[in-house]
Amino acid sequence: MNPALQFGQADPDSDYRLRPAVFGLVFHDEKIACVRVTRDTPYYDLPGGAVDGDETETQALIREFVEETGMTVRPLHRIAEAGQFFRKSDGDPVNNVGGFWIAERLALDPARKIEADHELVWLHPRTALAELRHDAHAWAVAKWLRR
Repeated sequence: MNPALQFGQADPDSDYRLRPAVFGLVFHDEKIACVRVTRDTPYYDLPGGAVDGDETETQALIREFVEETGMTVRPLHRIAEAGQFFRKSDGDPVNNVGGFWIAERLALDPARKIEADHELVWLHPRTALAELRHDAHAWAVAKWLRR
């Protein structure tokens, strides 16, 4: 599975595990939903993550939004696909490959969020372009802005 667009620099001495993934763009009051992840060095991501087992991208996106933000979403349409080489917080080298979806916010219940180190934040899209950790995420936001 080779994406049409690949972001990040692969370390030639590392074996990057293919990790099917999906991320969502939800807009509200001219801002985009992001997650601020508080680990050694805090960073911003689009909500989303790995597609588990037999899940579809849309099933994974719905699950990931609830786990990371407490938000229930409805995926509307897939706007892009890209890969992103990176090292997870445990050092595991992975290549996230998958879709970026526009999704609709249906409900928000912070009590449903289970990832304690993730916090829902609403960023202006131009701020998100500068702050998102992964180039693939910033590219997806830029693609949406240029629609």
